[in-house]
Order: sequence, then C-alpha cells, then structure tokens
Amino acid sequence: MKISKQSRRDAKQLFRSCVANGVLDENRAKQIVAQLIAQKPRGYVAILSHFQRLLKLDIERRTALVESAAPVSAEQQAAVTGQLTKLYGGGLNISFAQNPSLIGGLRIKVGSDVYDGSVKARLAELEASL
Repeated sequence: MKISKQSRRDAKQLFRSCVANGVLDENRAKQIVAQLIAQKPRGYVAILSHFQRLLKLDIERRTALVESAAPVSAEQQAAVTGQLTKLYGGGLNISFAQNPSLIGGLRIKVGSDVYDGSVKARLAELEASL
C-alpha cells in the first residue's frame, strides 16, 4: 500500500505523542488507535499502517537478546545489563538465551545491531581468511 506524505507525517506525530521520557507508553498508543478507528479521518488506514510500523521498529530497537553457549551467571547478567543500559538507555527489554552452537562467548542483538563475540563467529572469520 502506498502511503501519502501527509499520512506519514500524521503517524509520526501520533507516535511522538506516545513517547514519554524516551520510552513508549503502551496505554497512550492503544488510546490513539482506538480514537483513530472511532473517528475514521481521511486516510486513517494508511496512518494506522505507518503508525504500526513505527511501533514495531521502536519495540525492536528496545529489545535485546543475549545468547551464550553456557548459562550466564547473575553477576555476568548484571554486568551485561548495565553496559547495554549505558549504551542504549533505559527501557530496554533484555532476555538471555542459551545457544550451544556458539561454542563459547556471547552474541548480543539489539534492534539491528549485532555484537558477535562468539567462538563460532571467530572460527568463521578464520575460515574466510584462509
């Protein structure tokens, strides 16, 4: 679906009104969607579509996945959480997962940023260089 510039602007404005102190307010977003559906202004489907895209991007940007080959201790989790909060700010949803195929090290994915310090990645780099 082709979205007009005005619909994009309206969606961005609505999205900005949902963000408070750099963190998305879910209740405010739900209220905005309900109001748009009730009022049905011109191009509201396009506005909702772009608004949904902006929400999805923000949620991805605020989600971190930390993978490790072995279980991560509470101290290490606290250290990683502190560093990620320092880099990306508050409101970050961090989840820890175990992935034995990494062999060792950590792989951290925050939005589209990937920090891969795993043994598997280093072996792949070594193989590519030979």
